[in-house]
This record gives sequence, structure tokens and C-alpha cells, in this order.
Amino acid sequence: MPAHRSTVRRGLAAAAALPLLALAATACGYGSESKDDDAKANVSAGGKKLSSDTVKIGYFPNLTHATALVGIQEGTIQKELGGTKVESTTFNAGPSEIEALNAGSIDIGFIGPSPSINGYSKSQGKGLRIISGSASGGVKLVVNPDKIKTLDDLKGKKIATPQLGNTQDVAFLNWISEKGWKVDAQSGKGDVSVVRSDNKVTPDAYKSGDLDGAWVPEPTASKLVSEGAKVLLDEKDLWPDKKFVITNIIVSQKFLDEHPDVVEAVLKGSVSTNKWINANPEEAKASANKALEKLSGKPLPTEILDPAWESIEITNDPLAETLKTQAGYSVKSGLLEEPNLQGIYDLGPLNKILKAEGQPEIADAGLGVK
Repeated sequence: MPAHRSTVRRGLAAAAALPLLALAATACGYGSESKDDDAKANVSAGGKKLSSDTVKIGYFPNLTHATALVGIQEGTIQKELGGTKVESTTFNAGPSEIEALNAGSIDIGFIGPSPSINGYSKSQGKGLRIISGSASGGVKLVVNPDKIKTLDDLKGKKIATPQLGNTQDVAFLNWISEKGWKVDAQSGKGDVSVVRSDNKVTPDAYKSGDLDGAWVPEPTASKLVSEGAKVLLDEKDLWPDKKFVITNIIVSQKFLDEHPDVVEAVLKGSVSTNKWINANPEEAKASANKALEKLSGKPLPTEILDPAWESIEITNDPLAETLKTQAGYSVKSGLLEEPNLQGIYDLGPLNKILKAEGQPEIADAGLGVK
């Protein structure tokens, strides 16, 4: 396995339950500010500022965002930024993070492919660039084994995804379509009821019987398994070579144009973080769990953390060919018109960093800036 990749295991700490009726309000918000109270996350004394005083980074409290969790927790991103301070914000799903990027509330984000595609397309290629990969895998369909024993049993059941139009939502809608079943993408109504549910709420909704299963990222999937659910399908088994992009790093084009030095520093921190995770998987797992504890109030228990961490692969490669495929899923579901993705990638800064470290350059599947 190349040095820039690592097999990761991770899990998310369960947050306090919220009523299902609160989901719409949760999904519309930009997220919650993460307080950088760890000494390693603060600006080093005497550190030289780059062209911006701060860089605002968004990510999810999911193990599929391990690079951000560990990179901020361990200070490897801050180290490259010197006196330029990291301000972090967490989100439940990609569409709300794209809103924040468009509003200037964040500059750089760790995010899934479908919101990246949608954000790029809706801005007519002017809103963002994908500048790196971060993770592959870590998504599972987990179900109530008393109600669902085979994939065909999903018909007529209530299955959660994190948010309308997020990466798992689009993947599940595509899977439903390939089964020959019909679901209205916007309402989620049809042969399967697709329930858009905040990852923090989904485990309690499952326990109460409001959900029959969920197509979700880690560690929510392993949390559901700890509540008695069974893994019916691992999404990686649907992909060639069992690899598909689950997390990219994006940047607003305005911030990239105005502060390329800051963007390069964040990328250096990301590559350094991924290298450290690869070399120290057990320490990295503990670091991610500590970060999740700060965000949610308690750490993940071992029975959730270990299987979740095991299913994720950390990589600098954005796996651009799989993003093309996922764009097709969004079009087929009716959530997106045929997009022009030319220019969605700017991997020049990343490849410069990788080349300096003696690592191979990464391809953009012909979708890079000209």
C-alpha cells in the first residue's frame, strides 16, 4: 500500500437524543463551532502568520473525517500554518457545509463527493475546487435483523440517510433505482421510505422503532450495530477495487486565489497527518476518539471505535474516477442536471507536496484546471 494511504478504524460518540421533529432545523444550520482549547490547536508563540490571520476549516464529527479530527487534535495542521490560526466548525452533512463555504463562514472543508459536485455545478464552476482526497470507504447499510433479513426485505421499510443530497443519500437512492424500485428523491417517499436523519439522532430513532435501518458513515453504522442492528451491505463491496471517495478536501475559489500559501500549508498539514496515521494507527485511533469526545461529550466505546476505524482507508488520493461515477448517480436520481465538472480539481499544490516527499503524483481523471 502506498505511503500516503492507511487503513483506519474509527467511531463516533453518540450525542444526546433529539426528537425527530428537530431534524429539519438541525439540517439547515451551518454547524456548531468547535472550540480550539487544546494547546496543540492554538497558534505557536512567535509563529509567523501567512497571508491570512485565520483559516476557517469545516468537517464532520465522523471517522470518515479522520484527517481533520487527528490533524486538528494533534496540531499537525496548525504546525504548518505557524501564526495563522485555525478556526474549526463541525457539520452533520455536506449540503449545510456547502452553504457555509458559499457564505464565507468556512474557507476549507472536509466533505463528501456529492455535495462537492452539487456545489461546483450550482456555482457554474466558480464556487470551489477539490484540492485533495482524505478517505475511502466507511459507509454501511445496517438494519434491524428482526424486520430485514435480505436486501429484498428493504421494500416498504424506513431507512435513514444523513441529509437530502448528501453522499450517502445519493448512493442509497442509486442503489434503490438499480433494484428497480421507485422513490421520489425530494420527499423520500416510495417503495422504500428514505428518512433524512441527523447522524446524532439516528441511533435513538432506531432504538425507538422509528427507523428500520440506515445507510450511514462511520461511526454511526457501528453505533447502530452496538444497538442490535446488523450490517447488511458494506458500500465498498459495490465498487471496483473496493475503493470510492467518501471525503475530499475542498476550498473556496476566492480563498484559494487570495491565500494560496495558506491553502498549501493546510495541505501540507493534511499530508503530514495522513502519514502519521499510517505510521501510528493505534495512537491515531485514540487521538480521533479524544477529538470526538471533545465534540460530543464522551468517547466512543471500544466495541464501536474498533470496527468503525477498521473500515476506513485514509488517502491523499481523491479517487477522481469514482467521483465521476457518483456524479452520474446524482443525475440519475433527479437531484442534479448533467454537470460540467471540468476544472473541479486543482491538484497542483498537492502534487507539489507529494513530489517533494518522493511520493507519486495523483491523477484528476481529466477534470483538473486547465
